[in-house]
Order: sequence, then structure tokens, then C-alpha cells
Amino acid sequence: MNESQQDYDLLIIGGGINGAGIAADAAGRGLKVLLCEKSDLASGTSWASTKLIHGGLRYLENYEFRLVRKSLQEREILTAAAPHLIRPLAIQIPQLPHSRNAMLLRAGLFLYDNLARRKLYKSSSSIRFAPDNPLNPAIRHGFQYWDGAADDTRLVVVNALQAARHGASVMTRTECVNLEAGPDGWRATLQGKQRITVNSRAVVNAAGPWVNKILGRTSREQAVLPMRLVKGSHIVVPRLYEGEQAYLLQHVDGRVIFVIPYLNKFTLIGTTEEEFSGDLDQVKISTAEISYLIAMINLYFRKSVLHSEVVNSFAGVRPLIEEEGESATRVSRDYWLDLESMPQPLLTIYGGKLTTYRLLAEEAVDMLATIFPALRPAWTRQAKLPGGDFDIVENLFQEMVQRHAWLGAELIGRWLRSYGTLSYDILQSATSLAELGQHFGHNLYQQEVDYLCQQEWARVAEDILWRRSKLGYFFSAAETATLSRYLQQTQQSV
Repeated sequence: MNESQQDYDLLIIGGGINGAGIAADAAGRGLKVLLCEKSDLASGTSWASTKLIHGGLRYLENYEFRLVRKSLQEREILTAAAPHLIRPLAIQIPQLPHSRNAMLLRAGLFLYDNLARRKLYKSSSSIRFAPDNPLNPAIRHGFQYWDGAADDTRLVVVNALQAARHGASVMTRTECVNLEAGPDGWRATLQGKQRITVNSRAVVNAAGPWVNKILGRTSREQAVLPMRLVKGSHIVVPRLYEGEQAYLLQHVDGRVIFVIPYLNKFTLIGTTEEEFSGDLDQVKISTAEISYLIAMINLYFRKSVLHSEVVNSFAGVRPLIEEEGESATRVSRDYWLDLESMPQPLLTIYGGKLTTYRLLAEEAVDMLATIFPALRPAWTRQAKLPGGDFDIVENLFQEMVQRHAWLGAELIGRWLRSYGTLSYDILQSATSLAELGQHFGHNLYQQEVDYLCQQEWARVAEDILWRRSKLGYFFSAAETATLSRYLQQTQQSV
């Protein structure tokens, strides 16, 4: 890095959804931005979500009408911005004797339908379950409403791409190990393959659950707001049922669990919510959490699930704002932005959720207007995210089938769900599978791997198989090792 590259307007620490969203917004408003992430993009809390863009139906129980309303508004905006990554999903709520009162649920769903203007999502309704449905035969009635199924990790990556398109620098596997305030801003020490120092007029601390750790590397000794770390865990099992609908299951303890069709061949189940106080770099699901989720499935579904059938699990820690006396399930998922101007501008992000990241980013950059008076107006509300510049995914699919039928429907479908129109950046001028280079298995070819490394900051097999795609569910150990060797050879030759 040469001397001219060392000075920035804004250093953003944390490559999760909030950091990537702020980087995109700020770069698009004319700031010179550096985003640094100690691991890979979306490698912390952002990849461990329930894969939903949703208003938060259950937040209505806590009277968080403002949070639900803005979440529903953002649901519309994000679905239009990234139709390849977010799609409307029907969610059914089966009713058992211990479930919430049906009249209250109906009233809550009415509010959910009408708190914000809807264009892309249908209204809720009462439903009667058919005799051949996958649920326990005792369940006859329920409700159906709509939210968005989302690819959380790709949403982070396309925001980083958006930032880069507007001139931002994105540095992964680069940790901010020290922040020192100077007369004109911050001097940050970054540790990646090399140790470098950069200057920045202002800093955004978007480190998620590590936010207090970053604050400890400045002159501040503790956060303005006390934080509650809540672990949410999920399991993935072989597909439980046919159909594209998801389910929201109500436990007798008041918690809710989502059951969602996943990657065509699996079912995603989660989330749990429990206090967390361990090592943030070693977050894992517990046996008790697995048992809890399986017990919920076995209560509601005809088909039972065994512990041995769990094909994958993941857990993440949500950095929530502490609310004394509230349980982990009732602590607000809203966010708080704290801008401190002394000794130099430092904006700290507390809380937040996947659905509201764009609005959070817009408000965060708005707060920096006093520091950067030439800041351009907010712009992301109407913007398409990279790959999302189309209207109907079925039309895009047909277009690619007509022009590149040799790719096959399965590969085309996966590419369009992951990359949208960025699929053409991967394809380039190839006219046959042979021209896509080495085949690593499961329709992953060298040309896609090279694209992910050159354009999307992938470094190791895990980045590609679990965050840029979800092919890790299908790759064998031997296939993963072959991909790893290729990546090592590629990086050595650079």
C-alpha cells in the first residue's frame, strides 16, 4: 500500500451486514472508505441468521410497533433491490392448545399486514390444514402470512461489492489491532498478511458482538450502552416435507421456532435464544439446544427427527442492547447509534438485525454529515444491489437457458439465486462446460472459483463453500481438499 492510499475519510471496522451496508452507503455519497474485517465477510453473526428478511411478527407482543413498521418497509425495499437473494415466503402458523390466542394472532396479523405499505407481499389469512399435510393430525387450523427468505451471506457480499463499485477499499482477514486519536483524526494499525498503518478522519465501529473489544483499543474504557449477548442456534436436517411453505411453531414457553425449506434438499430449523458469555470466536450449538429444536419438530410434525439426522448446525451471537429485567427473547432487536466527537469522531453501532441494515447504514452516514459537510444525499433506498438489476427472476432464467442451455438448468438456477445478473461476469465468453475450467464437483467450476477470489474476496475453501455458496452441504472431504489445493496454488502464483 503506497502513501497516497493510506489516508481515508472513513474507516469501518467489521465486515458483517452493518459494516458492509455502511461502507456501500458512505462510498456512494462520496467518502473515501476503507472496510476492514478480521476474518471473512459475513463470518460472524451475519451468516448465522434464520435467513429471513422479516418485519418481526412476534415483536408486536412487546409493543415494538416502530421497529416492526420500519422492518416491514425495509422488507419491501430490500426485496426490490435484490430479487435474486430475497423472495416472498409463505409462513404457516399451526395452532395447538398451548398456542397464542387465535383472536390475538388474527389481530396481530392484521397489524402486520397494514403497518406499512405492501407491494411484493400478500396478505395473511386463516387456513385449514388438509388431511395429507405434514403436521401432526391433531392440528386442524392455523394462519398463513408472508415474509422474505434471504441469502444472508450473499447479502453482505453484494453490499461490499456495492461499496467497491463506488471506490471503497475492502480488506478481509485484516484486523484493527490499535486505534490512536491524533490531531486530524485516527491512526489505525491493521494486521493482515502485513502490518500497516492508515489514517482516517472518522471511524465506524461495526464489529457486532466484538464492539466493546474495539472500544477497548481506543481511549474509551467501556461502552456507552451495556450489551446483552444472546446466542441463536439452528440445525439443518434432510427435507421434512414437500412444498415451499415455512412454519412458525409456538412453544409452551412462549418462544417461536421457524421451520424453513432450505437449498431444495434440506429443512432449516431455528432459532434458540439463550444468554452467551463465552469465547466469541468459538460459538457452537449445545446438545440441549439441539434437543429443544428436535422436540419442537417432533411435537408438530408427523415425521420425527433423530439427533443422528442433523446434517449441520450453526450458532451466532446477537449483540443486543441490555434491557434490565427482560428475558433474552424479549430484548429489543432495534439498534442504537452512538457518535462521539472527542477526541475524534467515532461512531459505534449497537444492536440491529439483518432486515434493517440498509436503514441503519443510511442513518449512520447521515450522522457523519457534521464531519463531512460535502456529503452527498442518501441514495440506497432506490438502488439495486449488484446482481439485482432485473425484475422477474423467471424471465432471467429463461433468458439464460435460451442463450446458454449448455450450462444446464441446475447450474443456471444456482447461479441466478446466488449471483443474479452477476452470473454473466462469471460466464464471460465461455461457450461450453469445458471452457469453465476445472470441475471441483457439484457444478462448481474453476471460472466461478476464480471470480469469487478475484472479485468477492474469497481466500479459502470455506469462504466459497459456506459463505459465497452453500455447496459445503454437498462437498465431500476429498472434494474440499482438491479445492483447497487449487486455491493455495493460485495464491502462490499471484
